[in-house]
Amino acid sequence: MLTVTLSCSKSPCEESKDNLIVETVLTADEQSRLTPDQVIQSLREGNARFCSNDLTARDHSKQVREAARSQFPKAVIVSCLDSRIPVEDIFDKGIGDVFVARVAGNVINEDILGSLEYGCAVAGAKVVVVLGHENCGAIKAGIDNVRTGNITSLVLKIRRAVDHAMATETDPAPENQDFIRAVCLANVQISLNDIHGNSPILKALEKQNKIKIVGALYDINTGRVKFLEGQ
Repeated sequence: MLTVTLSCSKSPCEESKDNLIVETVLTADEQSRLTPDQVIQSLREGNARFCSNDLTARDHSKQVREAARSQFPKAVIVSCLDSRIPVEDIFDKGIGDVFVARVAGNVINEDILGSLEYGCAVAGAKVVVVLGHENCGAIKAGIDNVRTGNITSLVLKIRRAVDHAMATETDPAPENQDFIRAVCLANVQISLNDIHGNSPILKALEKQNKIKIVGALYDINTGRVKFLEGQ
């Protein structure tokens, strides 16, 4: 049974000067010293800055040059394809900070799993975030059971969340916003289950406390990211 609850809430590579947060491109040593909890806290704080319109000032040209030869990101984020979710911006992260895997409905498939394994097992990222969002077109397509072209296989993945929400919600109507949100949350949890169930590499890294695999929901109306309870 799926149970999803939400909770709201400086990494070593962040420096504060005159109330201005300055993030530099991570080095291998800085990445190695980060803990998963520090990375999650950094994402929380970055989102708070995004919501308060206090984004970090960055010299992007300098960061491009600094990151040209290597990369040591903090996290891998699985996000929906939706154009209204600028992932790096909503976490106030810059060049070299995060890997982003984008796919409609933030579902998990073999290629996404391989990307997550590369990001963590090879490149050293400390956190995997499955980021769902409110008002998701792919979720709506799943609820409407759209069947056309390659969208069909995508919808079949999302239908698992629809079926779960239909069994637990008192009013599983396509226009019911509570039902749509329940599908969205169930879809995030199913993606987390798919990662744990289909990637022994990531599961082992998490068991060794080298990474954390967490879910979150982006409110497209406010810009706020809420991590699932306990994360």
